[in-house]
Amino acid sequence: MTRITTKKLAIGMFQNGRARQTWAMPGREGEPNYTDLEYWTELARRCEAAGADFLFLADSYGYPTLNDTVIPTAIERNVQFSTVDSQMLMSALAAATKTLGLVTTVSTMVEKPPMVARQYRSLDHFSKGRIGWNIVTGSAQAGSALLFGEPLMPHDDRYALADDHVQLSLKLWEGCWDDDALIRDSATGIWADPAKVHEIIHDGPFFSSRGVLVTPPSPQVTPTLFQAGASSAGRELAATYAEAVFLAAESKALAEQIADIRLRAEAKGRGRDAIKCLIAGTFRIAESEEEARAAHEAQVAGISLEYAAATYAYFTGVDLLSFDLDQPMPASTAKTDNGRTNVERFLGPDAPTVREILEEFRANGVMGKPFLGTVEQAVDQALALIEETDADGFLVQPDPDGSHDMFFEKVMPELRRRGAVKDELPGATLREHLFGEGCVRLPESHPGAAFRRTGVLA
Repeated sequence: MTRITTKKLAIGMFQNGRARQTWAMPGREGEPNYTDLEYWTELARRCEAAGADFLFLADSYGYPTLNDTVIPTAIERNVQFSTVDSQMLMSALAAATKTLGLVTTVSTMVEKPPMVARQYRSLDHFSKGRIGWNIVTGSAQAGSALLFGEPLMPHDDRYALADDHVQLSLKLWEGCWDDDALIRDSATGIWADPAKVHEIIHDGPFFSSRGVLVTPPSPQVTPTLFQAGASSAGRELAATYAEAVFLAAESKALAEQIADIRLRAEAKGRGRDAIKCLIAGTFRIAESEEEARAAHEAQVAGISLEYAAATYAYFTGVDLLSFDLDQPMPASTAKTDNGRTNVERFLGPDAPTVREILEEFRANGVMGKPFLGTVEQAVDQALALIEETDADGFLVQPDPDGSHDMFFEKVMPELRRRGAVKDELPGATLREHLFGEGCVRLPESHPGAAFRRTGVLA
C-alpha cells in the first residue's frame, strides 16, 4: 500500500562545503568541485527549481585528530578534511536564487556575537530575508581548539557559553533599532532617529557589550534560528532558542529526542509546534530493491575501517581502533567533551561492539540508515519514519558523488505526487517557508521577542 502523509514536509538540502567525491571517481576527476563558485551557484539553482525550502551548508574549523595531532588518514583520504568557508558563499548564492532559503553554520566558540549579528543581518538584507543561522558549539572541537591555540572547553560549559552568545546576538538584532528608526529623509538630511536606536548593554558570564549594531533591521530582523546537537544540553538550547533542529539517529531515539524537545519547548511557553524537527534523510534509489542494495553495498565496500575510525574521531575525539573490536566501548568514553551525542548513542545495556560501531560508520556515518529501494519503496520508508518519530521534514543527504540529482529527479516528484511537500513556498522569507505566510518575525513566544522595545510592532 502506498503510504501518504497529511503533513507538508519541510525539505532542506545538506551540504558541508567539502570536496565532493568525484575527485576519486575515474573519468569524473575534472568535474567542477567545491572550490568552483559556479558549482555552488548551479547547485543552489537546482535546489530552488526542485522546490526545496532551503540549502544548508554545515561548517567547522575542525578536522580529525587524536592525541592532539591530525590523523594521517584524514589527509591521505580526505576524511572530513578539505573545506571552504561556507559563509563566503552566501552572497553569491543569494544573488543566484530568488526563493531558496540559505542556512549556514557558525560556531558560538569561534565568532563573537557582534560579528555574527552583523554577518547575518547583512546576509538577510542581501537575500531579502532568506537567511538562517545554525547555532552550534562546534564540530571536531579538539581540532578547532588546537587550530586557535585554545584549551578544549568542557561540553556543558560550551553550551552555557552558547546560551550567553545567543542572548547577546538576539539583543543586538531585536533591541537596537525600533522598526521606524530608519528615516532616510532627503529633505531634512536625517538618516535615523537617535531616540529610536538604542545602545545594548550586556554583561554575561562569557560576553560583555556596550554598543550598537550599526546595520539597520533586515526583513526577518533576526535570521531563522536552527540548531544541531541532541545531547541533553543540546536539546535544552534547541528548546530555548531554535526554530528548527537537525537530528540523526535510529527511529526510537529520534522519537524520544523529538518528544523531549517538544516537551521542553512547551514548558518554556513556546508551544509544541514552535520548533520544526528535521531528520537526516539519505535516499539510495534504483530500478529495483536488489539493484539499490547492491549499489549501496558496493559503495560501503570501498570504505576502510581506518576511514570509518577517522570519521568517528572527527565527531567524537574517540579512537575506536585503540579498543577491543569485539567488546562495547568503555563506559568512560561518555565523559568526552567532543561530540557527546555520537558517543551516547552507542552506550547502554544493548551497546554494540566497537567493530559494529565501525561498520555502522562505514555504511551510514552519523546520518542513520538510508531509505533504499525503488523510489516508491524509499518514499514509503521515509514517510513511515516521519509517522514513527513525529518529525516535520528531512535534511536530505547528498548522493554518493556529492550531488542531489537522484533526489531532484526521482524522490521530490514522488513526494509531490503524494501531497507530502508544498506546491509552492509560502511567503518570501525563510521563516515563512517553514511556518507559513506572514510569519516573518520571531513570534512573541520566542525569548528574543522580549528584547524588543515597548510599542515596537512585532
